[in-house]
Amino acid sequence: MAHTSSPASSEAPHHAPVTTLRDWLDRLAGDGRLALMHPGRSLRHEIAAIASKLDGRQATLFPAPDGHKIPVLSGIVSRREWIAEAMGVSPAKLLDRYQEAVSNPLPCTEVEHAPVQEIVHRGDIDIGALLPVPIHNEHDGGPYLTAGLLISSNPETGRQNVSINRCQLKGGNRMGVSVSSRDTGTFLNMCEKVGKPLPIAIAIGVDPLTLMASQALVAMDQDELEVAGALRGEPVRVVRCLTNDLRVPADAEIVLEGRILPNVREPEGPFGEFTQYYGPRGDRFVIEIDAITHRRSPIFHTIIGGGTEHILLGAVAREASFLTNMRRVFPNVTNLHLAPGGVGRYHLYVQMKKLYEGSAKNVIFNAFSLHHDVKQVIVVDEDIDIFNPQEVEWAVATRFQADRDLVLVDNCRASRLDPTSRGGVGAKLGLDATKPVNAPPEQFLRIGIPGKEVLNVEAVRSDLAPSRWRDACPG
Repeated sequence: MAHTSSPASSEAPHHAPVTTLRDWLDRLAGDGRLALMHPGRSLRHEIAAIASKLDGRQATLFPAPDGHKIPVLSGIVSRREWIAEAMGVSPAKLLDRYQEAVSNPLPCTEVEHAPVQEIVHRGDIDIGALLPVPIHNEHDGGPYLTAGLLISSNPETGRQNVSINRCQLKGGNRMGVSVSSRDTGTFLNMCEKVGKPLPIAIAIGVDPLTLMASQALVAMDQDELEVAGALRGEPVRVVRCLTNDLRVPADAEIVLEGRILPNVREPEGPFGEFTQYYGPRGDRFVIEIDAITHRRSPIFHTIIGGGTEHILLGAVAREASFLTNMRRVFPNVTNLHLAPGGVGRYHLYVQMKKLYEGSAKNVIFNAFSLHHDVKQVIVVDEDIDIFNPQEVEWAVATRFQADRDLVLVDNCRASRLDPTSRGGVGAKLGLDATKPVNAPPEQFLRIGIPGKEVLNVEAVRSDLAPSRWRDACPG
């Protein structure tokens, strides 16, 4: 089995980081990565179906969905290579660049006037009438905002937090919201204790780097918009909301301003999650929207639940954080990857230069501690391409024995969205698929064909059509 280079290890032409959504769409359109659909596609399932069909190959833009004036966009960061390109680095530098930005945030620049406040709607707000909000999956509880950056602030310090939370339209100016963010949840608890609402803003249609920064695993009171500035190489322009003191990206397409109500819970869900199962219906927080502002001709971004864009947004941020933390203890860890087959959360592949027997198991235990979502860890040697699942499976097949290389820990905290967990409690599995340190060289010598890697097959391909194979084989 020959070693194949991975997307994450290949070099790519470098571009300047992208700072606006519209510049990114120009980039995608310029080489066929943006698909423009016929006007009038249905917001109920059809947009999601088309975007899902093209997932990972092309972003999709839907003019006049159901006759709505505002177009819908999906799939703008649905490949790792695209994310790296938006950052202006090669795929091999993606995680290092992301974590460098996390460690060196760049303060935002506040402006008085912003494109996102060109048009203002206040008073009797009807979200569903103003915005083209799709219904994605068959059993979703209704239309959902899925790509909105929910911005809130610490009631005590004023420092902002940015996250993405699913928001279900409930009619008029009300939405149900699933709050999974640690920071937003903490702010809500602080407000509920004194019976006050938590002011929020939801920014829709931001550049890909601001979108990626929203998922950064950072300390409380570190504003993810400052991480976005570091990724872009220039401060994010922000503008103060009209109805509260939050600062939102000035160049976003749409912003909803409102409040999460204290001590109010209403049914929300189900919703198609990153697990590719439905997050169940339950009583959750409620938002009331006080104003909607947007550009003169805005674009509405939606993320298809369970699609590649959804999975990658969380996976890349976690990978960068995991790699930094793991290298503090194990500098011989060379790379890691949250596999798409593990929905970018549950299955972690770790590549290491093995120096001592037993060290792979120590790496496994360290990986378990990184995040409760991590469910299965496979540790492999440097020669295994962790971005190629066939290579990882081959390492398990030829370098792993269950009686000596398996690690199993039960009754651990787990993801509540994992349908096999018991109320957020589950088991963790580790596989040491590394070679013994002192194995004879010939025992694990990989086969290889001389010249294969540099061979140009097109240069030796016959000019005859394959259907004329008989002419090439006379006799």
